[in-house]
Amino acid sequence: MSSRKHIPQRTCVACRQVKAKRELIRLVRIAEGRVEVDSSGKEAGRGTYLCPTPECWEVGLKSSRIEYALRATLIPENREQLIKHGKTFYKESISGQSK
Repeated sequence: MSSRKHIPQRTCVACRQVKAKRELIRLVRIAEGRVEVDSSGKEAGRGTYLCPTPECWEVGLKSSRIEYALRATLIPENREQLIKHGKTFYKESISGQSK
């Protein structure tokens, strides 16, 4: 038996890099058809993953990759909410570069 622990892998829909599940941010389509950020990683519904980088969020939201992966259409309010969440990564990357 192997003593190494299995680490779940997921693919970012924007950059297509395979990373550990915990390194990515899960977006989930909930029952009402809205898309939300799943901070726990255990919400019920169809999910997809993005890297916590401004570039991946920009690519994922500008193209229809998130919509295709979730099989849902993002309504304008939903898109704005996700853009706001993605901007937090931009602020973090700016503050990290200034150190």
